[in-house]
Amino acid sequence: MADLDLARFPRLPLLGLPTPIEPLAGLTRQLGDALNGVRLFVKRDDLAGFGGGGNKLRKLEFLLGAARQEGADTAITVGALQSNHARLTAAASARSGLACELFLTRSVPREQEAYRRNGNRLLDDLFGASVHELPREADNLAAAQARAEALKAEGRRAYVFPAGGSSPVGCLGYAACAAELLGQAEAMGLDLAQIVVPNGSAGTHAGLAAGLAATGRNPRLAKSYAVLAEAEQAFAETLEKANATLDLIKPGARIAADGIVLDGAHRGPGYGIPTDAMREAVRLMARTEGMLLDPVYSGKAFAGLLHDIRAGLYPAGSAVLFVMTGGVPGLFAYPDAFSDASE
Repeated sequence: MADLDLARFPRLPLLGLPTPIEPLAGLTRQLGDALNGVRLFVKRDDLAGFGGGGNKLRKLEFLLGAARQEGADTAITVGALQSNHARLTAAASARSGLACELFLTRSVPREQEAYRRNGNRLLDDLFGASVHELPREADNLAAAQARAEALKAEGRRAYVFPAGGSSPVGCLGYAACAAELLGQAEAMGLDLAQIVVPNGSAGTHAGLAAGLAATGRNPRLAKSYAVLAEAEQAFAETLEKANATLDLIKPGARIAADGIVLDGAHRGPGYGIPTDAMREAVRLMARTEGMLLDPVYSGKAFAGLLHDIRAGLYPAGSAVLFVMTGGVPGLFAYPDAFSDASE
């Protein structure tokens, strides 16, 4: 089993660990020869006991650990209006007894009532967060930091989390995940050819790459599909964050540029904008496995993975692991994307 000692970093347990690895048997039966003999597995990071679940809880374990160590009484974070990270920050703050403020921008050109008020946005309010909605062009991180300073002047102490929780400290969550899943794969007799994730704020891929490198594995084992930034920017951010995270674990260690594998071909016209391939992937997973992909992150990433398998990228017999990162509440902000008119 891969050994990775992160005990020196403060951590607040939030996600029941380890999350299981499961085969996609129903999808395999449905697709048959189209999978070219590739064996598909999922790691269920969508499972959690509260907040609607999702991968951001791994990052929040370390972020909230750091916040509590610093004596914070308020968690502040930023994101798009339907941010999964913001929703889970609100839920985890409620569970931890912290006040929570969210600075959310209208980053996606969608004006439907469901997008503005349902999904994650509805849950932000239910979890008791104070929500500040900002226009698309606003610098929400600057606004969050200004709010933290205002609270400090009142004798409060706020800890500001970046978008997606993807600071080096937050990325430690997926460094830990790398060691966890390697141990599970070994116990299951799986020789993984690829670990696949979506890439939004880059922290999930960066953490995995850092964890793989820190445990002596090739960071190229992790691959992501960009869904937020275009490929060049997503690559640069992922490499930078991977090395910053690895430096926390093993000071001075580095991942070379060729250690990051990223595909930007399945983002579509922009962040949060539905694609036909995403719709197919979401419907396919739902109708063969009863599992839910979200329309912004995992739906596009799984669409990319299916494309590459059908194109023969992986040899027959390869074991490929897709990390189910959650984000299910986001489906309820996109009902029109799955209406008959979108078929």
